[in-house]
Amino acid sequence: MDEEIQFYLDDAVESMGKALAHVGVEMGRIRAGKASPAMLEGLKVDYYGIPTPIGQVANISAPDARSLLIKPWEKNMVSEVAKAIKASDLGLNPVSDADGVRLNIPAMTEERRRDLVKQAKNESEAGKIRMRGIRKDVNEALRKLLKDGASEDAIKSAEEKVQKATDSYIMEVEKSLSKKESEIMTI
Repeated sequence: MDEEIQFYLDDAVESMGKALAHVGVEMGRIRAGKASPAMLEGLKVDYYGIPTPIGQVANISAPDARSLLIKPWEKNMVSEVAKAIKASDLGLNPVSDADGVRLNIPAMTEERRRDLVKQAKNESEAGKIRMRGIRKDVNEALRKLLKDGASEDAIKSAEEKVQKATDSYIMEVEKSLSKKESEIMTI
């Protein structure tokens, strides 16, 4: 029984770690006022008829805080990259030249900053909900073990460990949110 309990505890920690990583990825996609290659994650470019992530057809760099430079590895892909950016919901206007595409990132208004903070709060709340769901599922599995003959003390101890892990991961989400909030609100 102890092995099964440990299995559920390990599974809970692993799942919560994945949920935290997902929150980190989603927070990285939220624009914080300065140019970041992560802004273009998820953008697909038509590469010889196949929608391909932009990172697989070009090098993306941020030469300064207000611009991104996208250099496709094949010169004929410059127009495809510009077309994909125009078609996206990024609201950016690409400037093409022979070597690549430059994106000038406009400064954000106060209202836009508040909207982004709201979006970050929604992402963090979604992460917390996922973690609470993981806790609930693991606790239910542990209670089934109790019915199967596991000791009540072992189950109580395991539930306390699951709660500690949940609290710890939720605190990490909170830290991530406050860091992102300060990034967004810093002009």
